[in-house]
Amino acid sequence: MTLSKIWVLAEAVDGEVASTTLEILTKARDLADTVECVYVGDDADEIAEKLGEYGCETVHQTGDLEGALVGVPTAAAIAAAVEEGDGPDAILMGTSYNGRDTAARLSVKLDKTVITNVVDIEVDGDSLVGTEPIFGGNTDVKTRFGGDGPYIMLVRPKSFAPEPSGGAAADVEDLDVPDLGAAGGAIVTERHVEESDGPKLDEAGLVVSGGRGLGDAEKYSMVEDLAKALGGAAGASRAIVDAGWVPYSYQVGQTGKVVKPDVYVACGISGATQHLVGMKGSKHIIAINKDPEAPIFGIADLGIVGDVHKVMPQLLEALSSR
Repeated sequence: MTLSKIWVLAEAVDGEVASTTLEILTKARDLADTVECVYVGDDADEIAEKLGEYGCETVHQTGDLEGALVGVPTAAAIAAAVEEGDGPDAILMGTSYNGRDTAARLSVKLDKTVITNVVDIEVDGDSLVGTEPIFGGNTDVKTRFGGDGPYIMLVRPKSFAPEPSGGAAADVEDLDVPDLGAAGGAIVTERHVEESDGPKLDEAGLVVSGGRGLGDAEKYSMVEDLAKALGGAAGASRAIVDAGWVPYSYQVGQTGKVVKPDVYVACGISGATQHLVGMKGSKHIIAINKDPEAPIFGIADLGIVGDVHKVMPQLLEALSSR
């Protein structure tokens, strides 16, 4: 059995649809007869083809709201549509800043529960069931909505593999946004985008991450050099992010980014549960650690027991000589 209609919060930057949006659309096709998107902005035409390719039939755009916080108009517009009887059976959003803000505001407006950190979704009768990992990812639990819809879920990135359906470009329709009151007074005045000359961490096919085993912040350059030599992205454990060696945007783990590359190289990372949650779905895992009992070896496909300060320079030398 499937639901009648699901709305997905579509997120995009400079005309590029977020990978999490495409992942959710892929799953939503299996859950509902009709899949549509909600988008804040007046340029939905630029992403309609991409969204349609992944199963979206209609994009409901709010129009230009002059830098408004995404969560404010999105929640207000969806709530208004629901109250008028034109809303969906469920709303799915990525676990992003905008997704979390929208879900929280929508939960209050509709007096509906939100199931968060979802890694799988299934239909149970006329309701939805979300699967969420607990205890650091060691156990999965299933939570079913007990009341009436619309059901609100926040989906963890990389939970589903994005697969195009071959659909035509989605239709674009305007979505009425009611008066936002005082909340509408908050606007985004400036955005800071971290510069990067390589692939994005959560989208890279190869990731090299470093941990406290590197010894000090200066040694992290080996991780960046190896990632660059392999055409991948550099990541980090929470320990060295907390220590201030690298920015938070580098963090892989439960409270950082979830990655699922073809190859993940863990350098000087012991394998705390918090970190494993963010990378254990990688297709191939290579671990370098001097402690043969390190937990990271328990999930590694290839383990190198050795000092990263000796192993990594040799790897870089071998790569440069090719």
